[in-house]
Amino acid sequence: MNNFCQLGDELRGQLKTSEDHKWLMVASKLADQTRSKGERRNNLDLSKGLAEIRPRDNFVFQEDNKFECLNFNMLNLDAKMTENVNKSSTRNVDKRFKTLPAAETLPRNEVLGGYIFVCNNDTMQEDLKRQLFGLPPRYRDSVRAITPGLPLFLYNYTTHQLHGIFEAVSFGGSNIDPTAWEDKKCRGESRFPAQVRIRIRKLCKALEEDAFRPVLHHYDGPKFRLELSVPETLDLLDLCEQAGV
Repeated sequence: MNNFCQLGDELRGQLKTSEDHKWLMVASKLADQTRSKGERRNNLDLSKGLAEIRPRDNFVFQEDNKFECLNFNMLNLDAKMTENVNKSSTRNVDKRFKTLPAAETLPRNEVLGGYIFVCNNDTMQEDLKRQLFGLPPRYRDSVRAITPGLPLFLYNYTTHQLHGIFEAVSFGGSNIDPTAWEDKKCRGESRFPAQVRIRIRKLCKALEEDAFRPVLHHYDGPKFRLELSVPETLDLLDLCEQAGV
């Protein structure tokens, strides 16, 4: 009887051990399944996360594109502004040349070599006394091209003689001395505001028209251009030297 009970206890112990073993196996499988489900869930969340990130990447890329487009547009705007400034500068240059008709100005590719101012018997003495030459308003832009040292000549249309040699001692300007040849109708305004200060470089005998006209560029019949090219200036200087003091 005791042996039978002992055998029963051993069997129960083995059964319990077997059940415990089975339980451990089941628990291990359950843990593995739970772990694998968690990994699948994590993988699923990760894939969702990537899917969510991709639109953000696209958004950032789109924002970058917008920024690049903005920069490009700004560059285009800057280029257009520069182009407009250049066009404006060109228009200003054109305007300067359009102040006088083309026939009365030097070609753009020619350097200003000298300048002829005009007077009559009434204004010549004031010209020399003030050491200031002047021309009407339409010559303002043309006279502004005069620089110190430029050879100048004075044509008296009363006597039809050309006097020289004079030299600019200032830049050409507007109303350098507004009291010179003052307009009686407009006090403080000169009748000849296109002005330049001068000095006598060498006072030679006046040249008669027959001597100096062949040297000058003529337009509209007897009219001649006041802006002188370098060759014209050199020829006039030679004529003055030949005429003597």
